[in-house]
Amino acid sequence: MGDPHRIGVVGLGVISRAYLDTLVGRSAVRVTAVADLDASRSAAVAAELPGVRALSVAELLGSPDVDTVLNLTVPAAHAEIALGAVGHGKNVYGEKPLAAELADARAVLEAADKAAVGVGCAPDTVLGTGVQTARAAVEAGAVGRPLFATAAMVTPGHERWHPHPDFYYTAGGGPLLDMGPYYLSSLVHLLGPVRAVTGASSRLRTERVIGSGPRAGERIPVEVDSHVSGVLEHEGGALTTITTSFDGVATTAAPIEVHGDRGTLTVPDPNHFDGEVRLLELGAEQWRTIPPSAGYVGAARGVGLLDFVAADGRRAPRASGELALHVLETMTALLRSSAEGRRIELSTSVERPDPVPLTSAEEWR
Repeated sequence: MGDPHRIGVVGLGVISRAYLDTLVGRSAVRVTAVADLDASRSAAVAAELPGVRALSVAELLGSPDVDTVLNLTVPAAHAEIALGAVGHGKNVYGEKPLAAELADARAVLEAADKAAVGVGCAPDTVLGTGVQTARAAVEAGAVGRPLFATAAMVTPGHERWHPHPDFYYTAGGGPLLDMGPYYLSSLVHLLGPVRAVTGASSRLRTERVIGSGPRAGERIPVEVDSHVSGVLEHEGGALTTITTSFDGVATTAAPIEVHGDRGTLTVPDPNHFDGEVRLLELGAEQWRTIPPSAGYVGAARGVGLLDFVAADGRRAPRASGELALHVLETMTALLRSSAEGRRIELSTSVERPDPVPLTSAEEWR
């Protein structure tokens, strides 16, 4: 076994703890540095982790002790940090979306290609046993020929629980760009890439009220559409109807359903790594649960980065920048379709990521 792959973390907000819990103590990777615009925050995190240095963002991007930059900044900063990492000859793996703007995401991948470095991007929840078991069932013919799918995400908005929810309602935010990557990445795994979209969206409130934390009661502006619906035309011919909303209260709809000529499959919440996959076959009277048959067992945030490191040029990483670019174009095309009132054909496509064989926690960790 060679030396561990060295990780530098930029951005130490809420999500960083989940990543650190997965990455610290693994034999294949070693967190060597952390950075945040709030120097006191990075110093506090480094103090908890032996051998980890607290650096400025610029110092971390240029550090010779970092092989891959884990980019956990807010969406508006994703492209800047990614380009900075690539410019220093480093791989970059980021939180979703790949960038707030499609042109910036393209620029990241073009720069990485020229620098011969890799780009990976969340979400990696789709690599868990939930979506992967559903994918295995579809590929095994459980629903027959897949004809269409539905996807639904309805919440009253993250400001009810997040102490600093501003970025959910600015460029790069909104229900589609925030939660859509989970659903769309899952749909690409299940049904393949998207060739065209038709969308509609709305923004019925101009401000939100923070519901928790030190800023509780503060009003923040809403600068993006807070409800987005659309139809996705997959290259294989299947259609998906998708709704993402920060304007509702809840829904009883399955997060994702895949409908074929021989059955219907329910897919668990793609924001989680596991969950129950159920199948109702044509002519049957009861749904049956499909036991886990694929995916990283007991996976957690950061498994996509471990998969990215393990790929090491021998195969395409499953949580790839190319997939993230295609998902981002799909989302931005839905928003543009809504604004322009027309069907939009996509310019990107992507190979479906390799399926994940059933992999125990002991193996992937």
